[in-house]
Amino acid sequence: MATKKEKDPTITIDGTEYSLGNLSDNAKTQIANLRYADAEIVNLQNQLAIFRTARISYAEQLKKELSAAK
Repeated sequence: MATKKEKDPTITIDGTEYSLGNLSDNAKTQIANLRYADAEIVNLQNQLAIFRTARISYAEQLKKELSAAK
């Protein structure tokens, strides 16, 4: 029975494909840092969307309150 050879995981940076197994520990750390930063950016963008939606709602409620006070 033939064993299936697994391909080393790779990452493409600026159009060049690199084998993760051949990268230095520092390069692997920088990749992890980039992935973490990218994930945090997504989280912050999601939070920003929530706060923008809330702000619109608060402004609408304020307008209603001010019109009722006339």
